[in-house]
Amino acid sequence: MDTRVQFRINEEIKSLAQKAIERKGGTLSDVCRKLAEDLAREQRQFEDHDSWLTSQINAAFDKYERGEAKFHYHKEAEIIMEERKNKIRDEVL
Repeated sequence: MDTRVQFRINEEIKSLAQKAIERKGGTLSDVCRKLAEDLAREQRQFEDHDSWLTSQINAAFDKYERGEAKFHYHKEAEIIMEERKNKIRDEVL
């Protein structure tokens, strides 16, 4: 279901914006709708990523609590990460 969004702007700004959009073959409503859709898409991506990250963190804590976590010294972790990156690079090439 579509809903109406209203906001107030200066009449001169509205007029200039309408003229600018009309030159490009659109309407001010079209531009406002696209902006709202783009913002919603951006927020959805943020929320999806935030949800994924939360699940990853919770899984890591669960693993730790079960005694299944492995800890590495910094230098060792750097080597492991470099090996993983190289493996990914090799798969891409």
